[in-house]
Amino acid sequence: MASTVAQPQPQVGTAARAVDVTKVYGSGHTEVRALDGVTVDFEPHRYTAIMGPSGSGKSTLLHCLAGLDRITSGQVLLGDVDLGRLSDKELTVLRREKLGFVFQAFNLVPTLNAQENITLPLALAGRKPDPAWFDTVVDTVALRDRLDHRPSELSGGQQQRVAVARALMSRPEIVFADEPTGNLDSKSGAEMLSFMRRAVQEFGQTIVMVTHDPNAASYADRVVFLEDGRIVDEMADPTAERVLDRMKRFGE
Repeated sequence: MASTVAQPQPQVGTAARAVDVTKVYGSGHTEVRALDGVTVDFEPHRYTAIMGPSGSGKSTLLHCLAGLDRITSGQVLLGDVDLGRLSDKELTVLRREKLGFVFQAFNLVPTLNAQENITLPLALAGRKPDPAWFDTVVDTVALRDRLDHRPSELSGGQQQRVAVARALMSRPEIVFADEPTGNLDSKSGAEMLSFMRRAVQEFGQTIVMVTHDPNAASYADRVVFLEDGRIVDEMADPTAERVLDRMKRFGE
């Protein structure tokens, strides 16, 4: 059956797509199959959460979709670009120019102030920020009065807002977020999720987020559930209660 889906035609309107993707670490007795035949589409201008128990493969899937990790077999497409056909250099350029990233660890440069961190991806690409877009993003994340502060002078919530602003500054085709609220208190986390929700609704952003938190997932348009490296369910228009109920069924 896998052979019938191994060479799909890119679908119009698909921001990212995994087709029969496997990811294997190690070999022999130490082999771990982190992803086991995953096929899933992610629509543009939508907010999708990926959930599952620890070790289900959700972060591995995110990293493979984002070109941060090479798959063992199958196919990953971003738009109509097959990542498996790109060299490491081409992947680096694609990530820099087309993608945004938000991680649990903020990954800010400690010697740069907030404004410099936000515009860093553009600087690396030899591009200057659009002033109007810069103002929109900075005001949306409420960092106007903190732009000259270095990360050590910012709270955790402010640092994460800098990280999200940085991810959006280049207007990427898709933002990948891996547990973006994991290091934040509940208030800062809610602010961050609300901003990401707004980025989808008002700016037409596409976001794929890994989370273990049903409340965080409730901000998404759709939740995809993984277990043992396979997609086992999905949910549209999630609520925290419905997600929690679904999570309780893992391992049954």
